[in-house]
Amino acid sequence: MRVIVVGAGVLGTMHAWQAVQRGHEVVHIEREREARGASVRNFGLIWVSGRAAGEELETALRARTLWEEIAEAVPGLGFRANGSLTTVTTEAELAVARAALAAPDADVRGFRLLTPAEVRAANPALRGELLGALACDRDAAVEPRTAQRALKDALHLSGRYTFLGGREVREVVGDRAVRDDHGRVHSGDAVILCTGAWLGGLVRELAPALPVRRVRLQMMQTAPLGEELTTSVADADSFRYYPAYSGTALEAMAAGQAQPPVAAEHKMQLLMVQRADGGLTIGDTHEYAEPFAFDVDEAPYEHLTAVAESLLGWPLPQIRRRWAGVYAQCVDTTRVVHRERLRDGVWLVTGPGGRGMTCSPAIAETTANELGW
Repeated sequence: MRVIVVGAGVLGTMHAWQAVQRGHEVVHIEREREARGASVRNFGLIWVSGRAAGEELETALRARTLWEEIAEAVPGLGFRANGSLTTVTTEAELAVARAALAAPDADVRGFRLLTPAEVRAANPALRGELLGALACDRDAAVEPRTAQRALKDALHLSGRYTFLGGREVREVVGDRAVRDDHGRVHSGDAVILCTGAWLGGLVRELAPALPVRRVRLQMMQTAPLGEELTTSVADADSFRYYPAYSGTALEAMAAGQAQPPVAAEHKMQLLMVQRADGGLTIGDTHEYAEPFAFDVDEAPYEHLTAVAESLLGWPLPQIRRRWAGVYAQCVDTTRVVHRERLRDGVWLVTGPGGRGMTCSPAIAETTANELGW
C-alpha cells in the first residue's frame, strides 16, 4: 500500500509512522520545509492528568503507552516519564485536588496528593509557599522542537518513506491522489490530510462546514534554570481549564477565588516544563475570537513570570524566546479529533486542539485501524 500524508506536524508524522510500521510506503508532503506550526510551538507534554473521563482519557493513556514504545526506537524524541505536579496554594484549590484523588479513575491517571514536604522532596526546585500538589505519575514529556525531525530521520531508515518539504497541496485529483504547487501529482491507495490550523484553501473547499475552530496561544522559554526541574509543573488555574477537575469543588473554587484580571481575560493557566538544555518552557494563554492579533501581549508574560517565580521561590532565568502559536480544535471540545472521509480514499484528520501532542500516536493508530492498514 502507498499512503500520501499531507502535513508534517506531529499528527501527520504519527500517521506516517503508523503506515511505515505496518509495512506500507509513505509519501509525506509539507508546505513548509519543516514543520513550523503548533507541533513545534508547544510544551512537549504528554498530559494524562487533566483529560476528561471516557474517550479522551482512554486515548491519552493509549498514546502515553505508544509514546514510550516509539521512544525506545527513536531516542531523539527526548521522551521522559517525569510526571507532573499541579500545585495548590489555597484551601479551595486543595479541595479540588482532593476531589480529583477521590474520583474513580484516579489510580488509572496515577494521581497522588502530596504534602508540602513531599512536593519539595519530589521536586526540590519548587521552594515557594505551597499547601501541596496533585501528582500525576502518568504524565510525561518530549522535546517538541526536535521530535518531528527525530521521527522523520527514523522513518527515512525504513527505505519506504519520502519527505517532500516546501510543497503545498492545491488539489485532490480524483480518488487517492493530490497535486502540489509544483504541478506534480502524487497518487496512492489512501490520502490523509493532517493540515493542522491551515483550514482555508483546499481544506475549506473540501470541507466547507468543518466543525473546527482555531485557537491562538502565547508562550515563552528561559535560559537554563541551573538545576533540575524534576517534574512538569502546573498551577491551580489548570483546574479551571482541564475537564478532569469539573465538579462541586471546582465550582466552589471558581466562585470564591477569582483569577487575576489578566489571567481571566487571556484564559490562562501556568504550565512549566524543563527542556533538554535546562531552559523552561512556560505558558500559556487561549484566544478564540478571530482575527487574531499579529503581535504578542506583554501582560500575560508578566503574569506567568510572577506565578512561576512564586512557585520556584526565586527569580526566573532570563527570558530568551517569546512566541505565539495557533492550533485547530473541534468546536465540540468533548471530541478528541475530527476525522472525516472527504471522498473515496481521502480522509481529513484535524482538530485535536491542545491534545495534539499528547494524543497523536493513538489518533493515528485509530485511523490506521479504521482504514484497515
